[in-house]
Amino acid sequence: MSLITDSRPFDMIVVGASGDLAHRKLLPSLYLLHQGGNLPSPGRILAVARHEWSREAYLAGVEKGCREHVPDDFQPDAWRGFAERVDYLRLTATDAAAYGDLARLLGEAPDRVRVLYLATPPTLYGDVSHAYAAAGLVTPASRIVLEKPIGTDLGSAMEVNASVGEVFAERQIYRIDHYLGKEAVQNLMAIRFGNALFEPMWRAEHVDHVQITVAETLGMEGRGSYYDQTGTLRDMVQNHLLQLLCLVAMEPPARLEQNAIREEKIKVLRSLKPIVGPDVTRKTVRGQYREGAVAGRPVVGYLEEDDVPGDSKSETFVALKAEIHNWRWAGVPFYLRTGKRMGHRVSEIVIQFRRVPHLLFPDQSGMLDDNRLVIRLQPDESIKLAMMIKEPGSGMHLKKVHLKLDLFDGQDGRMPLAYERLLLDVIRGVATLFMHRDEVEEAWRWIEPIHDAWEERGNRPRVYAAGTWGPPESIALTVQDGRYWYEHVVESQPRSR
Repeated sequence: MSLITDSRPFDMIVVGASGDLAHRKLLPSLYLLHQGGNLPSPGRILAVARHEWSREAYLAGVEKGCREHVPDDFQPDAWRGFAERVDYLRLTATDAAAYGDLARLLGEAPDRVRVLYLATPPTLYGDVSHAYAAAGLVTPASRIVLEKPIGTDLGSAMEVNASVGEVFAERQIYRIDHYLGKEAVQNLMAIRFGNALFEPMWRAEHVDHVQITVAETLGMEGRGSYYDQTGTLRDMVQNHLLQLLCLVAMEPPARLEQNAIREEKIKVLRSLKPIVGPDVTRKTVRGQYREGAVAGRPVVGYLEEDDVPGDSKSETFVALKAEIHNWRWAGVPFYLRTGKRMGHRVSEIVIQFRRVPHLLFPDQSGMLDDNRLVIRLQPDESIKLAMMIKEPGSGMHLKKVHLKLDLFDGQDGRMPLAYERLLLDVIRGVATLFMHRDEVEEAWRWIEPIHDAWEERGNRPRVYAAGTWGPPESIALTVQDGRYWYEHVVESQPRSR
């Protein structure tokens, strides 16, 4: 979907370049773009961090990260060429005076695309933007990339947006959500809007419900302090899950263009029915993992993780039932679920279609099951459709089959990483897969009453064993409607509703 709209030389300044995000995602993705010949040239990458490292020492760390995170695709010859693009500068993000060194290193280049990537805590976004501007580094060709979360509530999100907006125009601000760079997510739009088979069915008359699951097997991994202050609702639901919901539910845009797509997503967020009052208890579940086993390995509970208070009430799991009040989706529940230390690492969207209105086949054929479209985002990106066919032989006995739509059909080589796609879009000036300010604020506006109600009631999260699929109450969330979470269904077993 990307179009090359800007192929000028570029400089990318990565602030916070010593962090985990830079070493696991950003630098390996930039390396792969270079290796594949997709990174515009000439182009420089300037890594900025507070550590006293030489350029050689920093590059050694980047090389190690690339070898570790793209082992099957690492090519020593390509690495040498990529390393020539990378420089390192020691700079404390909050030291405004130090940005003069950055200005001298970048030099005068008003027509050069200049990307400022903030891999820092969101509390620094405004300060870094203003220090960057004070050093004379903001040009009409400048862009800034902001990682989630944008704020911790609606008020702080508005403050961050306002502070950054004093320096950069909205068209220059790229709020990134790496889920939107995944091939399967973009194929969601292709399936809907490129096929006459699905779009007429993509509405309340034919869809029974939608499930969106983002499950992780990892625990805190050194992020206990951050996570305890944030929690799963604000860390995952406010951005990743609501963005996926918007792509599933939005109306066809007038054009396949950034502003048109953003407008449709904002309409979805504004159509979400608020979850307030008694509905918070009925339609939301928050959980916290205790000790258990993941992939056969024993793991500690959340309260035993490093930097987590022993009496913490922060949630590591959220399930909720969302409803969209518009003509297309009235009456169709959207079940959202995400958590840490769950049974498997999987992210997927399930579109459950309604059952046929009349069972034509003989009783001995068994209960006719529903058609289901499953869009898996990780660990392996795939799309499959469940449907019923006749078993070979006499009679009309039916069985379910899964038709897998091969995303790699006709694709030479590997599938690009999500960050590869998004970083290249920033350099080229394509903002389609990035969030608008209004999207961020509308998402917070819907999430905040849920979080506030939890805090006011002061109830502890429901406990679930690590390695399971969350608290029993999350199963009850769907069962009370006569529905079931996707992985709780035995595929050969008929279901009633």
